[in-house]
Amino acid sequence: MTYTDINTDNIKSQMRKGVLEYSILSILEKEDAYAPSMIKILKDANMMVVEGTLYPLLTRLKNQGLLSYRWEESTQGPPRKYYSLTPMGRQVLAELDATWNELVDSIQLIRQR
Repeated sequence: MTYTDINTDNIKSQMRKGVLEYSILSILEKEDAYAPSMIKILKDANMMVVEGTLYPLLTRLKNQGLLSYRWEESTQGPPRKYYSLTPMGRQVLAELDATWNELVDSIQLIRQR
């Protein structure tokens, strides 16, 4: 097997999917946002995501009680659905922050061997 036989794009995609929920909660920790602005933030951070991936994720996070939303009128079109973290969402984010830091530390230890 050679390097060209390995689908690194698939591995990278799986890694990104694994941190997408964490990324969404992190974005909303700073400020309320609507889906297109979240997509822009993610793309600016080189995390490629499309609406078809984001909307089901937002719905799932809302159904889990981690997000709430409100409709806000827009001067540039239809009303926008702004998402925000709930108190439970903030607790989960704090737990994910701790887990993320543990993972980073673990990977650094492994890589330094």
